[in-house]
Amino acid sequence: GEPIRVLVTGAAGQIAYSLLYSIAKGDVFGKDQPLVLVLLDITPVMTVLDGIVMELQDCALPLLREVIPTDKEEVAFKDLDVAILVGSMPRKEGMERKDLLQANAKIFKSQGAALDKYAKKTVKVVVVGNPANTNCLIASKSAPSIPKENFSCLTRLDHNRAKSQIALKLGVSANDVKNVIIWGNHSSTQYPDVTHAKVNVKGKEVGVYEAIKDDSWLKGDFILTVQQRGAAVIKARKLSSAMSAAKAICDHVRDIWFGTPAGEFVSMGVISDGNSYGVPEDLLYSFPVVIKDKTWKFVEGLSINDFSREKMNLTAKELIEEKETAVQFLSSA
Repeated sequence: GEPIRVLVTGAAGQIAYSLLYSIAKGDVFGKDQPLVLVLLDITPVMTVLDGIVMELQDCALPLLREVIPTDKEEVAFKDLDVAILVGSMPRKEGMERKDLLQANAKIFKSQGAALDKYAKKTVKVVVVGNPANTNCLIASKSAPSIPKENFSCLTRLDHNRAKSQIALKLGVSANDVKNVIIWGNHSSTQYPDVTHAKVNVKGKEVGVYEAIKDDSWLKGDFILTVQQRGAAVIKARKLSSAMSAAKAICDHVRDIWFGTPAGEFVSMGVISDGNSYGVPEDLLYSFPVVIKDKTWKFVEGLSINDFSREKMNLTAKELIEEKETAVQFLSSA
């Protein structure tokens, strides 16, 4: 078949190092889909990219037709089928969140414009670089000719973390847990919701609240653990979570490409327009979605209790503030 063109930005970084091998060996787009991998990063790390190209060549992977390392947007974004935007300005010591938003607004405005100008109009864009939701919104706004629905941001890592915490608590496999939800921002205000989640215990499917029988843990430590897991990994590893982030990106993109399993939904940051959960329009907010024919739809009709409503509003409020900060900066730039 024809190769698809897949871009990974921040390609010299930690997450990409775990991610590129999985994509290139067929874990994401299938074992019979040839690929061209495009690797974008900043000029000072181009020699690092050369090393990564050598390694990808040395893996002798049958699906990998070509690897293109570049520091130029017009090369990177040309004719893309998929863009995985991992690269962003990391938060440095003494930096306010506002400074971080400002630096990244500039990057994602530029990359959005490049997508608009050079990529296929059918391109699927996944934003990983933080603050992911707001970066994704800015990229989408800067690419008016590409449907808003084609943009999503990664909350699958949080989704996987939530699944895994439930599985560990019950002594079952992560596969036995389904339909957890991450609502809102990929930040410490996100709301990991297991009200509608199911778990398979000894061959019988039951609700998570019923299975665990510990509401105070589910409404307390469980939520905090998932919200703060990234910080906990950094504290322990002295580096951010790269392996688990790469795995989550693979899960997210594979589900976009092949659809979600019947009866299951996943969490993705998507444009909030037309949602039935009272989340304000024009935000990039994480919702439960199902995917078919490369198109996602909100999971409808889930009941929202007062506890959930409060948490969902809190994270929406943070996203509105982030958006205002970013938009303000872009209009003055």
